[in-house]
Amino acid sequence: MTAARVVVWRHGETAWNAEGRYQGQADVALNARGLTQAAAAAPRIAALGPDRIVSSDLGRASATAQQLARHTGLPIEFDPRLKEIDVGDWVGMTNAEVFAAHPDFAEALAAGRDARRSASGETGAQAGARVAEALLDIAEASPDGSTVVAVGHGFALRVAMVFLLGLDYAHNLTLGGLWNASWSVLQPGGERWRLLSYNNVADGV
Repeated sequence: MTAARVVVWRHGETAWNAEGRYQGQADVALNARGLTQAAAAAPRIAALGPDRIVSSDLGRASATAQQLARHTGLPIEFDPRLKEIDVGDWVGMTNAEVFAAHPDFAEALAAGRDARRSASGETGAQAGARVAEALLDIAEASPDGSTVVAVGHGFALRVAMVFLLGLDYAHNLTLGGLWNASWSVLQPGGERWRLLSYNNVADGV
């Protein structure tokens, strides 16, 4: 069995998104704007005819998924592998704070290299591989011809998509960051998927 389409949907905005803080796997809730974004996107995604909804188990993702569940009547399944990159003890810090404390990390990002997010966190490649594995498993466990919506987090989803397209980590810089509550559509194809649309958002949010 293999799904025909996998729709990856980033959660709506949180206060930490608005403030530019590293969230990682901290369970930060959607703010009012994030709820509005998710509610606006949900009918657009429902129009794609999803057969399953699978979400990260973090609250900002599950609250986003709940908006789609209201439109479709589908249950929400949870896969913890869809979590955002683990940033370890950088949780709550801004880019400026991280770059000031870790100039080597800033240099690596500027050069397009991967780097670990704090001594206790993950690398981008580790997070992307984890989420890509989850998306592969979700697609392969879904009925032939079905559409699955996977709700997750911006950075880890973007790197996972790059890997599923058969590209290496450095290519994640060729894709713009995923906007809050945006969705992208992929067509599974074994170990090399196709990207059908990217970073779609509902009008007016």
